[in-house]
Amino acid sequence: MARDGEVGGETLSELLGGWRSAVETAVPVLAFAAGWLAGGRSIPLGAGVAVLAGAGVAAWRVAERRRPIGTVVSLLVVCLGALVALRTGRAEDFFGVRVLTNAASALAWAASILVRWPFLGLVVGTVLGQKARWRADADLLRAYQRASWVWVGQYLVRLLVFVPLWWTGQVLWLAAAQTVLTWPLVAACLAVSWWVLRRSLPQGHPGIRHPRVLQPR
Repeated sequence: MARDGEVGGETLSELLGGWRSAVETAVPVLAFAAGWLAGGRSIPLGAGVAVLAGAGVAAWRVAERRRPIGTVVSLLVVCLGALVALRTGRAEDFFGVRVLTNAASALAWAASILVRWPFLGLVVGTVLGQKARWRADADLLRAYQRASWVWVGQYLVRLLVFVPLWWTGQVLWLAAAQTVLTWPLVAACLAVSWWVLRRSLPQGHPGIRHPRVLQPR
């Protein structure tokens, strides 16, 4: 029997990145802050250390053969943040790219819910080999929509913290917030979204592995 939060032999956490994804995010950020501080607030040193750290994490992820596309995207975000900070001369702008990606993610997840293609359903349905069959189950579709709102909330929480810190140039606090709001927040989001998903299905529903598809008469 599958454990709570387990889908097709993998936990929901693993499907959506897990702690390794948090490492991809946190290590380059901490490296930037450490390099910037050690160099007497040197943006070039901070940027260089961050890119090297990001490349190291990417190499580790590739060696593990996990999420190559996500790894490349994470490294590109680090490189872009470094370039922006070097260009503007503002260390806090290293984090500006992450502010934008969180805003874009919140909009994308919300849009997916409104158009009835919730991202959570796409991820889980793809892994289970259901293609789009889960959308034919009105109860399951509704459950995925409700659970996906939890992920929208996750990105909004980050924005509520990041934007004021970025606006006031709080580099070290940005690094700390980025670290705290990676895995701990994702872990909470996973637990809550799974709970919402399970609670949203009516009694007697066979579960996410068995969408109820109406047969044409």
